[in-house]
Amino acid sequence: MAKYVVRYGIMRSLGVLAPRGKDKVYQRGDRVVARTKRGLESGEVLCQATADAVAHLKDAETGEILRSMTANDENELAHIQAEAGTEFLKCQRVVKNLGLDMELVDLEHVFGGERIVIYYLAEKRVDFRELVRQLAREFQTRIEMRQIGVRDEAKLLADYGDCGKPVCCNTHLTSMPPVSMKMAKLQKATLDPTKISGRCGRLKCCLRYEYDTYNEMRKELPPIGSEIVTEIGKAQVLGQEILASQLLVQTEDNRRMLINADAVLAVTRRGGGRRRGSQDDAVLQTENNDERTAEEDDETASMDRKENPRENSQDSKNNEENG
Repeated sequence: MAKYVVRYGIMRSLGVLAPRGKDKVYQRGDRVVARTKRGLESGEVLCQATADAVAHLKDAETGEILRSMTANDENELAHIQAEAGTEFLKCQRVVKNLGLDMELVDLEHVFGGERIVIYYLAEKRVDFRELVRQLAREFQTRIEMRQIGVRDEAKLLADYGDCGKPVCCNTHLTSMPPVSMKMAKLQKATLDPTKISGRCGRLKCCLRYEYDTYNEMRKELPPIGSEIVTEIGKAQVLGQEILASQLLVQTEDNRRMLINADAVLAVTRRGGGRRRGSQDDAVLQTENNDERTAEEDDETASMDRKENPRENSQDSKNNEENG
C-alpha cells in the first residue's frame, strides 16, 4: 500500500502517513485530514513516500490519512484559526497575571481539538504548572508548552527575506542547517552582520546552500600562499576567485594580476595562508577573530536547539500530568 509524505501543523512538520483506504490515491497538493501522535490534523500531501523521499527525511512521524478535506472541514479549520487569536490574547493575560518570565510567540489549536500547543521564548527554565492548570480549565483541553529558539520564532512569524522571497525556514526547510562565518567568508560575502543575518538575527541559512560546491571548487585551485609557475614566470598566490576559477597572484617583479587557473603550469610549494608580512595580515586577523566569535555563537545556538527537545519532552510530560 502506497504511503505519502504529508506536511502538517504551523511548524510544518513532515510525516509518512498511510491512507485508510487501501485503494485511495492522493496527488501533490491535496488537502487531507490525518491522525498523528498529536491528534487529528489538517495537512497537505507533498509526494508519495518512495524510498528516495523517505531517505531525505529525518525522524519523520508516522500516522494515517483519514480522508480528503471536505467543505465542512475547511469551515471548521477557518473557525479554529479565527479563534486562535483570541486564545493567544487570553494566554498572554494569564502569563502576565502570573508574572512568568517568558515571551509567547504563537499558539496552535490542533484541528481535532485534542490539544492547544503554545510556543514561547525564555532565557531560563520556566515553572508553568499553574499556567497550564489555568489554561486547561479555560479551554477545556490539553495544553502543551513548547520552548523554541529565535530561528523557530522566525519560522513561525517571518514572511519575506532580504531577497524578496518568502523565508526559507517557512517554506522548504525542514531543519535548520548549521551556519558559520567561515561559509560567508569563503563565498566572499560581506562580513557585515547586519547584511548576512536573517530575520531571526542569526546568519542566513542560504549561506549553507552553496558552501559544499565552493569547497569542492576551491580544492581544484592552489591554496593561498602557494608558489606557482605560470606562463609568465614564477608567482605567489594571494587570493582566489573560486567561481571564476581565477587566482590573484604576485609575480617576482611585484606585479599583481588575475590569471586563469589553467594558466598554472606547476605548483612548487603549496601554501596554507597569506604571505607573512603582507598588507592583508591585519585584515585577516580581524576576520579570523570575527569568524571564531560567529562560529562560537552558532555552536551555542546549535547546543540550545539540541537541549530544547529534552526540555520539551519534560515539559510535555508535565503538561499531560496537569492537562
